[in-house]
Amino acid sequence: MYKENPKTKGSGIICAIPQTGECPMRCPDCFFQSGRSYLEPLVDNLPNMPSLEEAKHRIVRVNDGNDSNVDRELVLSSTAIYDDKFYNTSKPRPFDFPWVLTVNPGGMTDASFHKLDPIPPSLMFVRVRANTWNSGVTDDVVAYYTSRNVPVILTFMRYWKYEGSIPKGSVTNYKKKVHITNEYCLIGRRAWQSIVDRYPDNPLVYSCGKDYEEGKSGCKFCGNCVREYYNTLERLRGVENVVGKSIVKT
Repeated sequence: MYKENPKTKGSGIICAIPQTGECPMRCPDCFFQSGRSYLEPLVDNLPNMPSLEEAKHRIVRVNDGNDSNVDRELVLSSTAIYDDKFYNTSKPRPFDFPWVLTVNPGGMTDASFHKLDPIPPSLMFVRVRANTWNSGVTDDVVAYYTSRNVPVILTFMRYWKYEGSIPKGSVTNYKKKVHITNEYCLIGRRAWQSIVDRYPDNPLVYSCGKDYEEGKSGCKFCGNCVREYYNTLERLRGVENVVGKSIVKT
């Protein structure tokens, strides 16, 4: 039986994971393989695929857990039934259809990021894993991608605990709060604002949700993915994929 992601509930987005098991990327502080995912136990609840009726009039977010470039052919064949969908990955291997790239996954979060070149028209946006001590990487991501007309979504990291994840000098910028269903160390409003304010004149930089606000951490209060999905479809009108067929029907 399909299980809906409580974060995306009411947003117009519904999630799908075609694979089984844990994600081999094993990025630190990943919600999916933390043991506290809404799909636990994973062995009993994967794959997690909505029916066509459940997906009707919704955008399917492929891989809110795992990675769309893991068992890629399985992912593509399993999701071919959905008209509206976008793919999530941390590997810089493009899709013909709208997709989102996490540019600084795993060990790259605080040190470097993927510089995609050339930029395919199907790229919805890049997602940068932001915190209060990797501003240099975040600045570089914003400069690189927005100068190439690619939106950047600042995804503020949530941590299970202070020890081992948050440097001592940044501990005061985080506070324990419940996000959706689990308790995390979340960035505080003042620290969040200080990062967002680094890009006041850049219309291509957005924050993922409003994690610092009580009761407003769900996707229905954000809208970034819905907006950029349709922006990408407009960009893809008339663009042909690798087999010479129009990606978007006109």
